[in-house]
Amino acid sequence: MPVPRRPRSRRAASVLPLLLLLGAAPARAADGPGWSAAPEPGAAGSAPRPAFYLAGAPGAVLEDRLTLANASDRPRTLTLRGAEAAGSWISFGGAASVTVPPRTRAAVPFTVTVPPAALPGDRRAAVVAAEAGREEAVRVHLRVGGPTLAALTVEDVEVRGRGARTEVAYTLANRGNVPLAPRVSVRAEGLFGPLPGRPERALPAEVPPGGRVRLAEPWPGAPRLGAADVTLTATAPGAAPATATASARFAPGGPAAGAGAVLALGGAAALGLARRRHARRRPPVPAPGPEPAPAPTGARA
Repeated sequence: MPVPRRPRSRRAASVLPLLLLLGAAPARAADGPGWSAAPEPGAAGSAPRPAFYLAGAPGAVLEDRLTLANASDRPRTLTLRGAEAAGSWISFGGAASVTVPPRTRAAVPFTVTVPPAALPGDRRAAVVAAEAGREEAVRVHLRVGGPTLAALTVEDVEVRGRGARTEVAYTLANRGNVPLAPRVSVRAEGLFGPLPGRPERALPAEVPPGGRVRLAEPWPGAPRLGAADVTLTATAPGAAPATATASARFAPGGPAAGAGAVLALGGAAALGLARRRHARRRPPVPAPGPEPAPAPTGARA
């Protein structure tokens, strides 16, 4: 007589289709990592996806699936979350964690909800799986539809330090809606002409939309005495060049320590220059001529 089967719960029926046997994958030590996270593979024979690539208009709800593979011989309970700039747009449908049986993989669906007021442009995010202090993040490249704008500004330029350790500090602000990879250069002008500056160089990291970053450029060619105007220029593909200028005075003790001495020196030089200019503008005094002869004695008027 056949033994009646127990009816499956509705929860188990919804989870089982997501679990696929790994087959003959070699077992790892029970105390090793034993698990991995990656985008769900595409069609049979297609190359693995290194990251998620999603695109939609403001207000769109985008869907994809994360594969969690457990190659170990014990269950793994992994917590899931969104991370980085647009990480708050990612949801796993209320499933904060997933338990993956041994030698099994689970395809976990998630959604990316683009806010209705989101500006067009590229966004960075990630889906993160974690267990016992170990995390694996899978990059999410998201493009919000609409016109893009590349805009960059340079702010708060200042000269600090002294001698070979002088540097030009500044802030870059991304005012557009696309990530920017800026290049910066420094040009300097002294009292007697151009000074050695800093050639253009690429920054090691991008500035995200709405982001601000505080940086500094070494300026070993700064003068040890006198004054200079420093102009920092930043460029990025698609954006208009941005510039900002700062003035600095230098003394043997550095820009800040010798400010009084430099001001006194500059004042004396300015006073001498003003006197020379005034002397050049003063009209020449005519040389005295011969004295007139005295009138004859007894002459009538």
